[in-house]
Amino acid sequence: MIQTVTGSREVCAAFLEDLKKRVGQTDPAIEQSVKEILEAVRQRGDQAVKEFSRKFDGWTPETLELTRPEMEELAKGCDPVFLESLKLAAENIRVFHMRQKQQSRIDPMANGIITGQRVRGLHRVGVYVPGGTAGYPSSVLMNVIPAKVAEVGEIVMATPPGRAGSPDPNIIAAALIAGVDRVFLMGGAQAAAALAYGTETVPRVDKIVGPGNIFVATAKKQLYGIVDIDMIAGPSEILILADHSADPEYLAADLMSQAEHDPMASAILITDSEALANSTVRALYRQVEGLSRKAIIEKSLDRFGAVIVCETMDEAVEFANELAPEHLEVCCEEPFTYLGRLDNAGSVFLGNYSPEPLGDYFAGANHVLPTGGTARFFSPLSVDDFIKKSSFIYYPREELLKAADHIIRLAETEELTAHANSVRVRLDQK
Repeated sequence: MIQTVTGSREVCAAFLEDLKKRVGQTDPAIEQSVKEILEAVRQRGDQAVKEFSRKFDGWTPETLELTRPEMEELAKGCDPVFLESLKLAAENIRVFHMRQKQQSRIDPMANGIITGQRVRGLHRVGVYVPGGTAGYPSSVLMNVIPAKVAEVGEIVMATPPGRAGSPDPNIIAAALIAGVDRVFLMGGAQAAAALAYGTETVPRVDKIVGPGNIFVATAKKQLYGIVDIDMIAGPSEILILADHSADPEYLAADLMSQAEHDPMASAILITDSEALANSTVRALYRQVEGLSRKAIIEKSLDRFGAVIVCETMDEAVEFANELAPEHLEVCCEEPFTYLGRLDNAGSVFLGNYSPEPLGDYFAGANHVLPTGGTARFFSPLSVDDFIKKSSFIYYPREELLKAADHIIRLAETEELTAHANSVRVRLDQK
C-alpha cells in the first residue's frame, strides 16, 4: 500500500523528483471544452448558464439566484450541533484574519512632501463552492471570512443546485454565518464564466476564489486577466517530519487524513528512525480497515505515498524545503526548533497534538493553501488577497524644483524625453 524509501540522500532525492511529476498538464480536450463554455456564457449569458446546468447538473432552476428567505429555510434543516461547531470555527477564522488587516497610511514630511498608501477591499468577489459529494462548508468560511475582514463591497457565491434541484443546506448555512451577500445556483465552468463576464442576473466580479473540479480550475486559469483568481489548486498533500519521539498511530492517522481526499493526493513521512518508519507502516495497514474511504486511501498511498528514512533530521528538513508541501507536520520532541528552518510550506503544524484537520476546520489559519511545490513562492489565502492598494504623493513646487535635475537626468538616460519635458516645463513656469 505504501513504499518505504531507505538509503542515501541521492536515493531519497530521486524519489522526491518522481513525486513532483504527479501533476500533469491539463487535457487539451478539457481546455477546448472549457473555452467553448466560457464563450457561450459570454455571448448568451443566463440562457447558456441554464443550458449547461441542465446538461452537467441534470437540473436548471427557474431563477438562478437563491433568495434570502430560501437560504434561511434551507439552513433550518441543518443539525443545530453542527451549526454551533460551524459558528465556533467561524469565530476562530475571523480572529486569525483580523490580525492580517492593513490600514491606509499618510506620511507627511516637514518639507511639505506627503506620501502614503490607500488600502481598500475589492468591489465584488465571487466565491465558488462545489456541491454534491464535494460539499465543504468549511471552505465557505475560509474563502468568505477573509473577504469580509478585508471589507469587500459584495460577496457573491456560486454553488451547483444538484440533481434534486436544491443546494447543500450545510453550505447555505455556512454562507449565512460567513456573511455572503448573494447566492446563485450554478456550477462548473459556466459559473466561473458568469462571475467573470456578468450576465443579465449575475453581477460581474473582480476576483474568483474557491475550489472546484478540473473544469472549474481550467476555467479560472483561462479567465485570469479578465478577473483575478486565488490560485490553481492541485491534489492535496501532507508531509510529516518525525523523530524517534513521535507516535506511529498518530502519524498513520494523519497520513491517511490527506490520502482520503483523492487518488492523486500525496502523503509522505520523513524520519531518521527506521523503527518508527516500520511501526507507522504497520499502523497504516491496521487503521485503514476501519475507514469509509479505504479504496481511495489505498490507491493514493500506493501511487504517491511514501515513508522515507533519512540519515539525519537535518537532511529531512532539506527534503521538506525542496518538496514545499501544502501541509507540513512537525512531530518531533522539540518542534519549535525546526520552525525557523522550514521555509517552504503552506501551513506548518507543530507537535503531536496539532494534526492537519485542526487547521482544516477549526484553529483559524486558512486552509486554502498552495500545492504542487508552489509554496516556494505562494502563500495561503489571506486578507491580502481581497484588497487593493494605491500609493499617492504630493510635492510642493519648491521640492519638485529641488528634484528636477535628477528626474530629468534619469528620464533622458532612458531616452524618454517626454518624461523629462513634463518636469522641465515646470522649471520654466514664472
